[in-house]
Amino acid sequence: METHIAIQGGKYLQRDQNGHADWSEDSIYLHGLHIASTDSNHFQQHNKPHFFDATGLLILPGLVDIHGDAFERQLQPRPATSFAYDIAFADTDRQLISNGITTACHGLTFSWEGGLRGREAALATLEQVAAQKSRVHADHLIHLRFENHHLDGLHDALNWIESGLIAFFAFNEHLPSILKKSASPEKLVAYAERARCDVAGFLERLHKAQSRSPKVAQAINQLAAACRQRGIAMASHDDETRMDRERFQELGVDVSEFPKTEEALQAAKALGNHVVMGAPNVLLGGSHCGGLSASDAVRRGLCDTLASDYYYPALLHAPFRLEQEDVCSLAHAWRLVSLNPARVLGLHDRGNIAAGQRADIIMIEKQADGSPRLIATIAAGKLVFCAEPQRLQYQQTLELAA
Repeated sequence: METHIAIQGGKYLQRDQNGHADWSEDSIYLHGLHIASTDSNHFQQHNKPHFFDATGLLILPGLVDIHGDAFERQLQPRPATSFAYDIAFADTDRQLISNGITTACHGLTFSWEGGLRGREAALATLEQVAAQKSRVHADHLIHLRFENHHLDGLHDALNWIESGLIAFFAFNEHLPSILKKSASPEKLVAYAERARCDVAGFLERLHKAQSRSPKVAQAINQLAAACRQRGIAMASHDDETRMDRERFQELGVDVSEFPKTEEALQAAKALGNHVVMGAPNVLLGGSHCGGLSASDAVRRGLCDTLASDYYYPALLHAPFRLEQEDVCSLAHAWRLVSLNPARVLGLHDRGNIAAGQRADIIMIEKQADGSPRLIATIAAGKLVFCAEPQRLQYQQTLELAA
C-alpha cells in the first residue's frame, strides 16, 4: 500500500530553480515514493495520513553518497576473515539509513590485486546489490573504481558498463604507491592479506600488472568511450598534476575525485570540473594521509561535493562542522552532500525538497554544541529509521489548525 505522511512543525531546506536556499516552516506531504506538496492545504484531500511531528527539527534532503567503501569492513572486518555478502550488505543498508544516507554509490574497487578487490568479489557485490534491491531501504548504486593496470578486468568492466550496472566510474592509479609501500614488509603482508594470497603471490600480481603499463592508455580510452556512450559520469582519482587533469578532461572525465595537490585542484576548477573530497577530512581537520584540507577547499569555493569515503557517519556530521567553523552556511554545506552529488550522478529526482521529488528526507535535532542528532530517515516515502517513535501518529482524519 502507498504511504501518506504529513510532516509538520519543523523547518525544511528548500531551493528555488536557481539553487538559492531558504528555510521554510510550511508542512510537507508525502504520497507514495514522492513529495506530493509543501502546501498544508493539500493534506485535507487525504483522510488517513501518518502525521510526523517535526517540532524543533531541521528537515533536510536525504544524503547522497557519491563515494563510500566502508562496506568492505562488513565483508572483511579482519584480514583473515570473510563474511557472506547478504549479511554484509543488509548490515550496510542499516548503517546507511541510520546515518541519513538515502542514496549510496558503493565504491567497488576492481583491481589486479585480486581478493577483496578481485573479480569474484566484484561479481558477488554486483549480484548482491541487484538481489537485495527490493529489500533494502537506501538506494544502492555501483561506483566502479577501476585500477588502470587491471587489463585482465577490461572485458568485465566494459560488459558491466554496457549492461547498465554502473552509475559512476572512476579511473584509479594506485600501482605506483603500492609498489613503493611494498618495500615495507609489514605493508606487503597487509596487501597480501587483503588480496587473499601469500606475499610471493601478491608480488607476482604486482609485477605482472606493472609490466603491462604500455597498454594502460589504450584501456583507459576504451573505458572512457564506453562510459560516454552510456552517459555515465566519470572521475579521475588522486590527480597530482595539471597534466593528469587535462589528460582525463580530453576523454570527457570531468570529475576530479580527491585531488592530491594544489596544482591539480586549481587545474580542475580552471577546467570547470566537479571536485569531490572526503567528509572524514572535514571532521579530522585535514587529510589523514597528508593530502589537501577539504574544509579549506570548501572555504575557497574549490570543493563541490563531499563523500563518506571510508566512514559513513562523516557525511552527516561534516556539514554541521563546516557551519560551526564558519566555513560556510549549513544550506551551502548541505548542497555538497545532497544536491551536488545527485546532479553529478544524473539523479534529478532527489537532493531537494519540492513537489515531484523522490521522498528522501531526514530530520535532525541540532544539539547545543551545533552537532546533529538524527531523529528520522524517510527513504522513497517510507519511514525507515526513527529515534523518537512518539513523534509519529496515525489519525483517522488529520485536523489541521485554521
